[in-house]
Amino acid sequence: MTRVALVTGAGSGIGRAATLALLNAGYAVVLAGRRREALEQTLALAAAPAAALAVATDVTSETSVTALFAAIEARYGRLDVLFNNAGIGAAALPVDELSFEQWNQVIAVNLTGSFLCARAAFRLMKRQRPAGGRIINNGSISAQVPRPLSAPYTAAKHAITGLSKSLALDGRAHNIACGQIDIGNAGTDMTERMSRGALQADGSYRPEATMAVRHVADAIVQMANLPLDVSIPQMTIMATQMPFGGRG
Repeated sequence: MTRVALVTGAGSGIGRAATLALLNAGYAVVLAGRRREALEQTLALAAAPAAALAVATDVTSETSVTALFAAIEARYGRLDVLFNNAGIGAAALPVDELSFEQWNQVIAVNLTGSFLCARAAFRLMKRQRPAGGRIINNGSISAQVPRPLSAPYTAAKHAITGLSKSLALDGRAHNIACGQIDIGNAGTDMTERMSRGALQADGSYRPEATMAVRHVADAIVQMANLPLDVSIPQMTIMATQMPFGGRG
């Protein structure tokens, strides 16, 4: 039986790389993202686009997420893996200069969106036969050590860790495994600026090392391929030379 995976934020970066890697690993993949044209661009890079389904989705909308999972069930009848990847950052501002709207937008996408997708996945995974599945939440190294001027993003990623632990515990009775992958400086459009200089805790700007995003995608496939009686609660994958252990 072909396993079915859902990737949110599949139109770019880590989501695009994970989608292509899961397709190459033999999964049927549902691509979710706000911009259909970006999802179509991801599909254009796939070796087996017929094994994929693109669904334009706003993960902050309960109605949109409900429609996404209805489409998954109608097409495939089940879901084996959810990669909760959709996320955004806020402008690098002191906390006293952040607007309420900037805070809410980051929390809505990074945290509430992950909750809405996980809740829908639980509902489907509990009733499908065979029951069960796996949820992989995209955390961040910021869930452990924040960057300067990143309060909304850091708070959301700390909350993702709590969500991951709760889902892992609550999923045991239903054969639903949950783990988290914390990623540091994957080479995407979002991190391209780091080669020119990123703000450090001492106020300086220094270039930072990045790693090929394919290594992150391979790690996600590794987590996805595990049998459901095996779990990786939390994985960190990062560029070796990036500042992390010495941050601050």
